Amino acid sequence: MTIQSIAHVEFHCADADLFAAYLVEAYAFTREPPVAAEPGVRRVWVRQGTIRLLLSSAGQPDHPVAEFVARHGDGVAVFALGCADPAAALDRALRNGARPLAPGLVAGFGDVALRFVPEPEQSAPTADLLQFLDHAALCVPAGELAGAVKFCEQALGFRRIFDEYIEVGAQAMDSSVVQSPSGLVTFTLIEPDTARSPGQIDTFLDRHEGSGVQHLAFHTGDITTAVRELAGRGVEFLSTPQTYYDALPERIGATSVPVTTLRELNVLVDQDHGGQLYQIFTRSAHDRRTFFLELIERQGAGTFGSANIRALYEAVERQQTATTTAPAN
Repeated sequence: MTIQSIAHVEFHCADADLFAAYLVEAYAFTREPPVAAEPGVRRVWVRQGTIRLLLSSAGQPDHPVAEFVARHGDGVAVFALGCADPAAALDRALRNGARPLAPGLVAGFGDVALRFVPEPEQSAPTADLLQFLDHAALCVPAGELAGAVKFCEQALGFRRIFDEYIEVGAQAMDSSVVQSPSGLVTFTLIEPDTARSPGQIDTFLDRHEGSGVQHLAFHTGDITTAVRELAGRGVEFLSTPQTYYDALPERIGATSVPVTTLRELNVLVDQDHGGQLYQIFTRSAHDRRTFFLELIERQGAGTFGSANIRALYEAVERQQTATTTAPAN
């Protein structure tokens, strides 16, 4: 009955073939064989490791896919949740207040929907650069975080595993992490603190026009190799101030990746009681500068380091400031 995994993530986009070509060229995804034609919509599958992405685009402006894109731009529209018993999982969600949208589909967070599907067959670990979806981060309007957490707990059977309030200068955000009992589905839910100055979460909500997925985090078994490979393919990553690395020996102690390498590649490092984690975030290539991706390598760590959350916030803030103040071409 319980939700076991994310079977796939569906993006609604202006051009499914163009988006697929970008993911293949920049992120080393593989395009899967074509699916049966569907009236009014183009669907393309790509995969890497156990990550499966369904890219959908529509030709007519009144199609739901096109309406999503018109409102939000390209973005995550559906999480397909793999379940041992999809019907039972759907029934639980509906009994606990989930709003039905279509057979097997319920409203989740704003226009991001949740679909209950059979659990895909488990495959052996692969040598792909990107192995599996570690977590997804979603932004919700101020005042909606508690409700989103409650929805995940009651309708989906998740548990809250982490809370963090981050202050950066005059700005602040509140976040909670919820996770499935299997530990394989993790959502980071974020809301802005409107009692403070507007910041990047407010900007996301304005540009995206409501709740939505800010980023997907893909796990890699070797973050330094992955960063070098993807950078060579044209992926741009957010930079980190050198002072961050100056403080690492005192804050973290010994790291499995040399600090000189972390500094060179702009990789962040943090730790919890289980071990260390290494993270880096891409520069948003989205037209609205909303959605981006994360690479993460966990070496025993099961949570999210507070220092890295702050570093991410500051890095995205720098990118948004640079974008806002850049001269027009």
